[in-house]
Amino acid sequence: MLAAGLFSADPVDPLRADATALARLGDEELASGLQHGEGNELAGFEGRCALLRRLGEAVALRDTLFSAGSDLRPGCLFDALIDEGDAPLAADHILAVILDALAPIWPERVAVDGIPLGDTWRYTETLTGGANGDLVPLHTMAQALVLSLVEPLLWAGVAVDDFDGLTGLADLVHGGLFVDAGVLVPRDPDALSIAWDAGAAFVLEWRALTVALLDRLAARVRALAELDAHELPLACVMQGGTVPLARKIALEKRDAGRPPLGIATDGTVI
Repeated sequence: MLAAGLFSADPVDPLRADATALARLGDEELASGLQHGEGNELAGFEGRCALLRRLGEAVALRDTLFSAGSDLRPGCLFDALIDEGDAPLAADHILAVILDALAPIWPERVAVDGIPLGDTWRYTETLTGGANGDLVPLHTMAQALVLSLVEPLLWAGVAVDDFDGLTGLADLVHGGLFVDAGVLVPRDPDALSIAWDAGAAFVLEWRALTVALLDRLAARVRALAELDAHELPLACVMQGGTVPLARKIALEKRDAGRPPLGIATDGTVI
């Protein structure tokens, strides 16, 4: 799609993404590029397409951040990050910049002062947040985006550190691992046969426990490997350990390695 210029509004400069092209992306173009279709459906396809279009709109709204001459491009986020000095970039600082810059792309589930908070939810069961419930921030897709930016930044000579300023990813892969391994067992045995809404209390509890358990698992892996958090950050534990392990176990238990829990997702959460 990139080589074909799908994300560029300039036909003589196809290898880029800009606000104009992103904002006008069509579902049919994306379906073709992503090979989405009958028998090979991509979960939450419509939501993913809408995210890309809203990305174009968000870039157009922040011309001071995303300006590249006369063009507005999401890649200018790179320039904004490296212009902040020679010291290593903290991973959680990259996340803060992304959450600020891309706030308009998320569906307005929970908002503060008119700003959508993305993968943040109100939990109203038993905590102490009052009438509006406690806010549970998970930011799975935004944190995954931070991790995907690390290698390009390193290739460009920009050091990144403090990876444990991020949390583990509360996604279907990791949450599924703890269920499949018997670490998390639902009180209601029928819970694994329900298509849950992403904001359901059961799902929030499961995802929050996943974050906490990943911290504990990483600590045990480091102890076995005799490495510290700097030498073996949580991101490496996930990429080299929990992700392949979760997929292996899921493939052994279910057709096509489906996760053990069903969530009705629109492609903007996990």
